[in-house]
Amino acid sequence: MAVLKEKLETMDQKLGAVATRLQVSESQVDELKRANKAQEEQLKILKKDIAAGQPKVAFSAALRTSGSGFIGPFTTDTPLQYKRVFSNFGSGYNPATGVFTAMVRGVYYFRYTMFYIGSPNAVVALFKNSEKLVSTWNVNSGSQEDSSSNAAIVQLEVGYNVYAQLSANRRVYEDAGNYNTFSGFLLFTN
Repeated sequence: MAVLKEKLETMDQKLGAVATRLQVSESQVDELKRANKAQEEQLKILKKDIAAGQPKVAFSAALRTSGSGFIGPFTTDTPLQYKRVFSNFGSGYNPATGVFTAMVRGVYYFRYTMFYIGSPNAVVALFKNSEKLVSTWNVNSGSQEDSSSNAAIVQLEVGYNVYAQLSANRRVYEDAGNYNTFSGFLLFTN
């Protein structure tokens, strides 16, 4: 009887864990549905702007929507997912992946900032598809806190991707100060 009771308790715990994971998954699906709907609306506006000859493409985002702490380290190079979106005109930026995708051929300006505390040192780079454009490297040199930024102006074709990537075994720190940002905008079509 005691063995049966113990097995039932174990199964009840496992069922509770599965229910929690299901709840989290359902919440994530709802969030993705909302983001997808917003992107579809922005895409309609962008198509209208393109047809009128005046596409509007700009975005700005920070790493966290709330809370504080380290992002990383990861075992592999990892695109940073800037989840607190301040603006996303044209819906080219995807906060679920951290990747901007060009929907208009043209020349774009991109900038990122990174904030670093302690060890290991921070290394972040801006990529166009798989090509490294620019990077920042911050080493603990006496100051426990430091930040850096970099930017690039690049030609993009429709479908090209741009993202900020954290190097393997490195980390950045974020809190409500929004120290880590990623922004970009279309300068002109060509």
